[in-house]
Formats: sequence, structure tokens, C-alpha cells
Amino acid sequence: MTQDSDVLIAGGGLNGPALALALAQAGLSVTVIDAAPATRRAEDTFDGRAYALALGSQKLLTALGLWPAVAAEAQPINDVKAFDGRPGEGVAPFFLHFDSRELDQKPVGYMLEDRFLYRALMAAVEANPQITLISETSVVAQEELPGGIKATLSDGRSLTGKLLVGADGRRSGVAERAGITREGWGYGQTALVAAIEHEKPHEGIAYQMFMTSGPLAILPLTGNRSSIVWSERDENAAVVQKLDDADFMALVRPRFGDFLGEIRLAGPRFSYPLNLTLAKAYVAPRVALIGDAAHGVHPIAGQGLNLGLRDVAALAEVVIEALRRGEDYGTTFVLDRYQTWRRFDSTAMALGMDAVNQLFSNDNPVLRAGRDLGMGIVQAIGPLRRGFMRQAAGIAGPLPKLMQGRPV
Repeated sequence: MTQDSDVLIAGGGLNGPALALALAQAGLSVTVIDAAPATRRAEDTFDGRAYALALGSQKLLTALGLWPAVAAEAQPINDVKAFDGRPGEGVAPFFLHFDSRELDQKPVGYMLEDRFLYRALMAAVEANPQITLISETSVVAQEELPGGIKATLSDGRSLTGKLLVGADGRRSGVAERAGITREGWGYGQTALVAAIEHEKPHEGIAYQMFMTSGPLAILPLTGNRSSIVWSERDENAAVVQKLDDADFMALVRPRFGDFLGEIRLAGPRFSYPLNLTLAKAYVAPRVALIGDAAHGVHPIAGQGLNLGLRDVAALAEVVIEALRRGEDYGTTFVLDRYQTWRRFDSTAMALGMDAVNQLFSNDNPVLRAGRDLGMGIVQAIGPLRRGFMRQAAGIAGPLPKLMQGRPV
């Protein structure tokens, strides 16, 4: 059959365009179908979204030629400190400290605002003649054909390709239409997100405080700014989100502490419910899922985007190598290689973060003593600590070439 593009991608957030660029570099033609306007997230104002990019993800952006466009806006994460916390109290006696100087590669990662990463992706996509971007349109139906797949769009058009990739989020229509079911649960928590300006420099240190009602992350941005992701029980979060900025900051200050001096709000506040959702399969005939369409996870370790970019790197490598061997990369025979590579890793990470959240989001004195002792043991054993660091930096395990900074 004749295809409009080699690969169709439903979803134009971050993972979809990144995959399009990776495939286009190997000569494949790609169409990205995005339900949102192309400029929606590229405005100059900070909208509260920022990502903790693992070192492996930074290497992928370098391999795709994107890093020079965002490097000046990226804040290196030099250290990570994790500990039990209570409002008004200092650091617990046992804590974890990941020092990037212990890695053979540093820093541990980077903080990068969504607007800068999205803008760089869109500029690269629009400049690549192998990629077609269709905005303000969604895929509403799909049909497997002999040797390919047809996607029907909300504007009435139909497109064909050898492979349809679902990068369309936790409620993926691509997955649902392919008969892929999901499992998961809500956490009863809401993430409260805001940017904070502070008096003292953060020195590139990221903090993860485990409060009784949910974790609080303080993540360094460029300048004397940090992003906070405060996970709070739903009923409390609903009350907090209705407060004016002054009252909101009155609650944040005792949780934040005074180690960065005086603090003040530096932009709008946002909130979103937290849940876990895992696709029971990552592939179907002529279909593959990446990012949140495959796995939506708790933000406790900031691994959501990193897991998605690992999907991008793995799927691109599987498709490109199959193409070079003359294989039909849309068949389940080929796509199963991607599923085997990614499903166990991402599911283990998702369930691991779920377990950490369950363990730390309570004030049980026995559990509190046990988890503090556990962090102290990990901190004291160098090889174990460095193993956790390599995992957090995204440089552990069998890495796709793009995550090593190498072209496919």
C-alpha cells in the first residue's frame, strides 16, 4: 500500500515530537497529529511546568541536536538530598545525599522549564522536511490495513502509515481503540506546583522532603529560583489551592524552611491530581505506545518525562534497525522487541515510586524509624548509594544509543 507517512504519531507534547525527530534523522517520514495549537506552550511566561532531566535524557537531547537550543536555560542538578520532614522541623538525622562528584559523569541531571524544551522541539520539527505537523486536530479512529494502518482525523481526513504511535497521554485514545486496557489507582493526593524566588543561592541542590501527607520537592531553577512540587492529600489540597497567595506562602514557609533565606512566590500556582496508570501492553498490530500513554507515574522522583524519553530512544532504535534489515517495523514481531525492552523497566520504576510514596506518606513512628534507618544505611554504603545515583541519573542498565548520546 502507499502511505502518506512512514510513521504517524498521535500526540504533540514532548515525547511525540522527540520521537519524530529521532525517526526523521534516519530518513523516515513522520506526521505528528497534535490536538493543541502549536504555540500553546511556547509563550514567554513561565507556566509552572519544569522537568528534572536525568543525565541520560540530556544525552538524548544532545544526540537529537536540541541541547544547544536549551543549554543556557538549563540548571544543573549537582546534588540531591532526601529526608523525612515535618513542617517547622529541620533535616532528619538520617538522610540521603547524592553528590554528583561521586559519578564518573556529572551533573546528576538538569532542571529545564517546559516552555524552553517545547519551543526547541517545535522549532526543530518545523525545520525538518521529513516531519509534517498537524495542529488542533486529533485521531478519532484507526484501522489496521494490509501492510499498514489508517488513522481518521477529527477534521475528516484520513492518513496512512506503517505504524501509529500513541503519545496521547494517560487517557490514550490510540491505546483504547487498539484494545489495550489499563490498570492503576489514585493516590488520594494532589500536586501543588509553583515557582519560588529565594534570597540565597540554591547551589544546584534538589531537595526531596517526605512529609506525612505527601512528598515536597524543591527543585533548582536558573537564578535564585526553585520549583516546588508539593503533594498533599486531596481534601487539604483543595483548601490550599483556594487560598490567596499570601496565605499560601504562609503554609509553604514552615515546610520550606529558612535554608534559602526569605522566599516569595514567583508566578502562578497550579494543581493536578496524582494517580498511577499502566497500560497492560505497549504494542498491538501496527501500534506502539510511549510516555504517559504507556505509563503514568507519581512525580515523587521526577521520572515521568525521563521514562517517556527512554521509550522514545528504545522505539526509535527498534524501528530504525528493523528498517535497515528490511523488516516491516509495524508488525508485532518487531514491536515486541520494544515492549520487551521497556515494559519491565518502566513498570518496575512506576511500582517502586508507588511503594516509596506509600512508605513515606504517613506518620507511623515504626515506619518512620525504619525508613530513616534505611536511608542512613544506603548513605553509609558507597557502592549501594552510587548504584541509586546511576539509576536516578538515567545511566544504568541496557541503554538505547540515544540515551548514551550516540546516533542510531
